[in-house]
Amino acid sequence: MLQAETLQLLCLTASSGVPLFSRGSSKQLPFSIIGSLNGVHMFGAGHGAQLASCETDRGSRVVWGVFQESLMLIAVSGGGGCAISELQLRRLLENVWNCMVLVLGQDELVNIRNVERLKRELRSCYRLIDMLLERVNDDQGFMGDLTQCADCLLLSHSGLLQEALDSFAQAAESEFGCLLVHGRIAQATEKWWSRLTSQEVVVLSILVHSISGASSCDYPVFLPQGSPTIAIRLLSFQLLPGVHVCVLCGPKPSLYKAKNELISRFWSTFVENLRSCLEQAERSTLPSSVNLRWDIQALLLINRESKRAVTVCPRVRSGAPSEATPLLSSGRRLELLRLFYTFAVTRYFTSQETSVSSASTTSEDFSQGFTHVPVQCYLVTDECKCYALQSSQHQLFVLMDLSVPTYWINGRRFTVKGSFTPVKVWSRFRRFTRGRSLLSVVSVTEEASLSSLLESFCIPGGPKQTSTAEDVRKRSVTP
Repeated sequence: MLQAETLQLLCLTASSGVPLFSRGSSKQLPFSIIGSLNGVHMFGAGHGAQLASCETDRGSRVVWGVFQESLMLIAVSGGGGCAISELQLRRLLENVWNCMVLVLGQDELVNIRNVERLKRELRSCYRLIDMLLERVNDDQGFMGDLTQCADCLLLSHSGLLQEALDSFAQAAESEFGCLLVHGRIAQATEKWWSRLTSQEVVVLSILVHSISGASSCDYPVFLPQGSPTIAIRLLSFQLLPGVHVCVLCGPKPSLYKAKNELISRFWSTFVENLRSCLEQAERSTLPSSVNLRWDIQALLLINRESKRAVTVCPRVRSGAPSEATPLLSSGRRLELLRLFYTFAVTRYFTSQETSVSSASTTSEDFSQGFTHVPVQCYLVTDECKCYALQSSQHQLFVLMDLSVPTYWINGRRFTVKGSFTPVKVWSRFRRFTRGRSLLSVVSVTEEASLSSLLESFCIPGGPKQTSTAEDVRKRSVTP
């Protein structure tokens, strides 16, 4: 159907099957195949069956999605060694729909009055859709399109920038403000996190990143869940190349006033701080005071409560022993991290959000009968060793060097050295988790595992002894 490592997105009207657009890196599929993909879905619907996905004998995968009984989106991926998972394709369809609602509004997509006019209007969504297609195999570390959590940047000195952002948003008569550095959220107002859904935060970040070439922008947007039919103003300003501040507001202030008065008043004194943020973002999403162990090839930390995530993929490593395997490319490590995340959340860390026919695709029959919620899982491959750990508030996914002993992967075998955690590390994580300790809501057993594991990520040395839950509890008292 498609060549290996290709991806194509089709959009049709749900009732008549009229093609609206086709996006992707490969040559457009023949109309006969597009008609067949639509026809087989309509045939199943006519007989009371919902066709969600299928896979060919050559490894190609097709996923269908009908939204508001108006538009049908079809994702078609080629086979090959790095086949795209069903979860990725399902999330792609959801994100594309949210982007179309964000730009055009739900009414234009649901109440189709003129197909040709809709085709023309959908062209304004092409740039966003193309960015979503590129991020399926992105090598820049963006994972929000898959995790549905905001890609964040942990800053070394965030207090001053947070105060500046809050003051700027208040002057713009808004409670929704956000500071982005190279497409990642560095700071945001409290309402940005609490009132917007995670899907809205993700697509808004992608939208601002897509218009990064403009020095200022006044853009009407429709929030896919919060306000799908009434437009809200999105004001976006480039403070430095790669640094943008944006607010969601009403009719006031004007773009001219915000650009010529508010920007200079609130941000002119923070130019050096913003430059340091840019320098940090080019190195890592973690502060310079945080140094990971040499055997950590990549990691993904998710706050399940606030829907924020940090992805780390070190470019270089120091102190590696001679038996260490060569460091994989950043693109390959991020691809493996996506695959392992998909593996874990569809088989073990399942939830209502991630259950895309996972019960029928899992190869472990016993997993369908779990009477408990799994806390840890690991996977050994030919390229790396993978470990995942979850608590009621967080999830952690790690890629480790092959030279790490398999028995050492279990978090309970790591040693907690000195204090509960390095102060500089946890001060960043506390800000990331709204001032709460990362382990404030997990059980004692999970505390011992999660705290020990994270401690070993940042402190040199190997496993010497196992700390008891009581030891961890004593060390977990915040000064």
